[in-house]
Amino acid sequence: MAGRKAAPLVVSSTDHPGVVRAARDLQADIERVTGVRPGLYVDHVPAVGEVVLIGSLDASPLVRAVGLDTTGIAGRWETSLTEAVARSGQRTLVVTGSDQRGTIYGIYEISRQIGVSPWYWWDDVPPQHRDELHVLPGRHSLGTPAVKYRGLFINDENPALGTWAPACFGPGLAPGYPGGFNHAFYEKIFETMLRLRANYLWPAVWGRAFAEDDPLNHATAKRYGVVMGTSHEAPMMRGIEEWNRHAVPAVRDADGTIVTPGHDPYGGTGEWSFRHNADAVKAYWADGIRRMVTQDFEGVVTVGMRGTGDTRLPDGDSIDLMRDILAAERKILADVTGRDPATVPQVWTLYTEVMRYWVEGLRPADDVTVVFPDDNWGNLRKLPDPGLPPRPGGYGLYYHFDFVGPGRCYKWNDTSVIANTWEQLNQAFEYGITRLWVANVGDFKGNELPLQFFLDYAWDPAALPLSALPTWERRYAEQNFGAGVADELGALLHDYGRLQALRKPELLNRHISVTADDAIVYDDQASPYSLVDYGELDRVTDQWAELATRARQIGDRLPAAARDAYFELVQYEVASMANLHALRRAEFTNILYAGQGRAPANDLADEAEARFAQDLALADRFNTDIAGGKWRGFQMQPHIDYGDVARYGPDAPWQQPQINNVALPDVLFPAVRRIPLAVDGALGVAVDGSTLSWPGAADPAVLPEFSPFQSQPDQYLDVFNRGSKRFTYRLRWGAPWLVADKPAGVVDGQVRVTFHVDWRQAPKGTTTVPVVVTGAGESVTVRAVVANRELPAAWGHGFVEANGYVSVDADHPTANIAAHGVTWQRIPDIGRHGAGMKPFPVTATSQPAGSGPRLEYRMSLFTAGTVTVWAYLSPRNDVLPTPGLRYAVAFDDQSPQVVDVIAATGSDSTALNRAWERNTSDNINLTSTRHTIIAPGPHTLKFWMVDPTVVVQKLVVDTGGLRPSYLGPPESRRL
Repeated sequence: MAGRKAAPLVVSSTDHPGVVRAARDLQADIERVTGVRPGLYVDHVPAVGEVVLIGSLDASPLVRAVGLDTTGIAGRWETSLTEAVARSGQRTLVVTGSDQRGTIYGIYEISRQIGVSPWYWWDDVPPQHRDELHVLPGRHSLGTPAVKYRGLFINDENPALGTWAPACFGPGLAPGYPGGFNHAFYEKIFETMLRLRANYLWPAVWGRAFAEDDPLNHATAKRYGVVMGTSHEAPMMRGIEEWNRHAVPAVRDADGTIVTPGHDPYGGTGEWSFRHNADAVKAYWADGIRRMVTQDFEGVVTVGMRGTGDTRLPDGDSIDLMRDILAAERKILADVTGRDPATVPQVWTLYTEVMRYWVEGLRPADDVTVVFPDDNWGNLRKLPDPGLPPRPGGYGLYYHFDFVGPGRCYKWNDTSVIANTWEQLNQAFEYGITRLWVANVGDFKGNELPLQFFLDYAWDPAALPLSALPTWERRYAEQNFGAGVADELGALLHDYGRLQALRKPELLNRHISVTADDAIVYDDQASPYSLVDYGELDRVTDQWAELATRARQIGDRLPAAARDAYFELVQYEVASMANLHALRRAEFTNILYAGQGRAPANDLADEAEARFAQDLALADRFNTDIAGGKWRGFQMQPHIDYGDVARYGPDAPWQQPQINNVALPDVLFPAVRRIPLAVDGALGVAVDGSTLSWPGAADPAVLPEFSPFQSQPDQYLDVFNRGSKRFTYRLRWGAPWLVADKPAGVVDGQVRVTFHVDWRQAPKGTTTVPVVVTGAGESVTVRAVVANRELPAAWGHGFVEANGYVSVDADHPTANIAAHGVTWQRIPDIGRHGAGMKPFPVTATSQPAGSGPRLEYRMSLFTAGTVTVWAYLSPRNDVLPTPGLRYAVAFDDQSPQVVDVIAATGSDSTALNRAWERNTSDNINLTSTRHTIIAPGPHTLKFWMVDPTVVVQKLVVDTGGLRPSYLGPPESRRL
């Protein structure tokens, strides 16, 4: 394109329909970027001027006639080639590929490089205008994808996508099911998939049936060149709703006798049961395969069987029964297709309870792809045993960026962490999981960044080593908003993921604790973050507020045409998350203050309600203002009222607010409290580290210990009003080296008084200083305990104990010692505590305790006796063929203690039990060991790899003063 003239595009009428259709998209994309629409010629190459010749090697005679060197292209899977050639004096840009999708990917790569984002339609990203377009000389290829089938699962799509799509594209065409998704909807999905170099889809399933909702759906997939599949619960190319819509199951008594007859279209009992209704079920499956053959669409057939509601089989989980099911499906494939079943791509997904069959030794035919799922929260559940012979069908991966199920649903904003995703995808790839990858992306819109990363990595893992992640984030930002903000926006997107790693938004009103007898207790009306220790609630809330400020500043600099896209892809997520954290801080601080009788409790109630109104306003802007109302009805996912059993029943602890499967609008839960106030002023005092208040509490008021080596925030006390009138207050104490920033003043609502110590003047040893607070005719005495310990020079360097603990970030070792070719490697911002340390190579074998690579942390301890070491690990599962997830730990030259994280926590990713819920909800595996410190002085904490799948983020040595908190104490000072 130059001088307002665009080279014409040329295609062959004999080419694949998907190639011809994608060429029309390129024609439109060039016009979007330049304002000039090139001509599109079919079977005719203009005699003069430059041309763009588009066609696949296997179906375009025009391309074959050029005589390109197709070495490394022809015969490969989905491999593109773009090359400028001179032909009969005419310059020709040839865009071709080894097959249909190879050519399509080459076409869309041009679109991407000229400035059309893959998200131009789904997120209204404007094209980057260019006056001229030129192609560099030489051969250009995207290469052959590392993973053969790369796709996504549209799932959990109610209320957002399920409301918006039928309103935007029209209702489904199945009688009585207007909420179905029709082919106009799937056209937009398929196009974007191909722009992202995906090739495989599990279509939406919540009350939807792909084949019935529009008879053109499968034909549309074929026209676009997309491979169809069905989810793990839907075998033999039939969506499970195709059964549910037309079958009424019989009811049986305890003896198995039918007491209420049922029916289905195949003359059976209506039961989804291979034990009781096998003939009907097999006939139903045969129709699914027959439809695939008749309509001639490309598919990967799901085999196996689960219950109809994403549950285990009602027939029980007998291995013999599952073996019979797999055999019956294989016979149907042979009978209906007339082919060797080994030539029909098939997958068996080991989702949830299905994993047990594999663990206990059941194997499908070797040509079936065995798909290993994650645990629904981004942690792999199992890896192939490298000791087994290779499977011709290979292995696959099912990964989640969205989930509905135990623990708590997460469906609202993107909560992925790219470094964590990279680490798990890298491990899967290195263990040979390369045949098929599929990601659950929920509503599709809202998970753009993690989906694109997932597909980019599946295409070429070698192009995305750990060191390239910041570059990928920058390129994603540039792709959508230009080079001018790419660096700043890439960093912001990174920090958004880092903060999301702390806790998913749906869980911000759940506090999880463990009793002395190891019972796991949920409180769905409490903050997970401590309101009184280590300043963690304020720290997290302020970090989100700072991120929202940065997002707003970047958005203000963008051109007006880009601001809708920016709101959809960036600003809504960041602003709504910052607002939700501010809401939760106001809400839970209100509840605490109301219990203490603080006058500011009522102001915080107002603030929480204002934040709730802002949450609704942000969603309303998304639904009504953005893109001229294009997304009306989309942003309606509830995310605040989780746990409200009184409002929507016993599923409330995990399920979204809903009644009869219809989502409810959010309400503020738990409710804020307003308290009556005394007419006059009344003194109240609260101290750092305590939820009690004085006068009134029986326990003494004591500030956390002061230490010259402390890293936690400065100690404080709050002087507050329990009445309506202001009063004056004064603090008195007898130690001039203890300094308060506000020793006297006037209290309207409350005043925070912060202390610090002049350590040059403070006496050595431990001193208790009484601080007397007076006001409104009352007084309260607060004790300040000051521990001015000396650190002998002979103790050397390292982390220093203070406040009863030593806290170290795992990526700050004193020594990193390799063993047997294995070493610990830092992965920045992988999880809740930032960076983590993981052994590489990831395929290393497990090592006996004390012989593997180790991390050492030198520290100075003032406390002798028994201490507890808490290890904060990424919430991984026992993925290896051998059971367990193990590390070893010891002080100095003591014998290593081995910890099996799975045994210690009781986590079961198959049963999805309470321990697993805790680990995934808190995004950490927290385990402890007890050690004896013989004497104060310098010590070295050693942490060994036993299993190579451990990722350690933080280590805390509790010497007797560790306070309860979610994130643990800040890192200790290192001298």
